[in-house]
Amino acid sequence: MAAEEAKTAAEEKQTNCLGCGKPLKKVRIYYRNSKFYCTKRCWLKKKNEGDKKDGK
Repeated sequence: MAAEEAKTAAEEKQTNCLGCGKPLKKVRIYYRNSKFYCTKRCWLKKKNEGDKKDGK
């Protein structure tokens, strides 16, 4: 059963940007590290937040 749940979770599509939370538009999507962002700036923002947490 756990394998089935993991499979369905992996199949769900990401609809919002992980950096700012805005809905993703099909025309402009930035894809990095198996995740979607609305712009390169949002990706860099999220990346820098992760680096700061790792550095503390």
